[in-house]
Amino acid sequence: MQAKDLFETLSSNEYPGRGIAIGRTPCGKKMRIGYFIMGRSENSRNRIFVEEGQGIRTEAYDPSKMVDPSLIIYAPVRVLDDVTIVTNGDQTDTIYDFMKDGKSFEDALRTRTFEPDGPNWTPRISAIVKGASVQMSILKSADGNDEAVHRYFFDYTDELPGYGHLIHTYRENGNPIPSFEGEPALWQMVKEPFEDFSNHLWESLNADNKVSLFTRQINLETGEVETMIFNRNQ
Repeated sequence: MQAKDLFETLSSNEYPGRGIAIGRTPCGKKMRIGYFIMGRSENSRNRIFVEEGQGIRTEAYDPSKMVDPSLIIYAPVRVLDDVTIVTNGDQTDTIYDFMKDGKSFEDALRTRTFEPDGPNWTPRISAIVKGASVQMSILKSADGNDEAVHRYFFDYTDELPGYGHLIHTYRENGNPIPSFEGEPALWQMVKEPFEDFSNHLWESLNADNKVSLFTRQINLETGEVETMIFNRNQ
């Protein structure tokens, strides 16, 4: 697989939906995580990221305009010991609870399915980061058929310095919106400060549809964490 430019890949896609990008810095000493949400409806756009403990959660920017919180209010990022969990829904809590009980990432997600939002049947995307190793997953309907779920798992042991993987919910804009296809895209990280990486990632998202972005850098040697949050509504 040929490595892509992360920013070009996202800037050329009007609506990738929600996405997770995880990579290792060229020096090999740090991991970087990006999680973004986009929205087409007023309800989806009426959100912000706020910090909660070592992770984040979504909340309504204007509570008076909130219509249905069931699929848009959740904790996208939680930390369990040395594991960072990132997902696009409340399966974050499922993964956290299972792993806390000594069970696996896969065990947790085999109890979950895609989102009940037909006709889109939005996939659930999830990832965990432990050291330089990354696991990703996508839970999809069977080619748009909501009577069956396809569960895919991807294991990247010791991500190579300067490279990462990207997964998002939708292939592109549409009606219904087509689900992401294939394995997570390989991308190459250029050498730049964490703040510049975060700003470039935010700028690469479609200006009309982007809602929020969370980025984190984890120092593999010291465990030191840096976090940035971008909210369209603030």
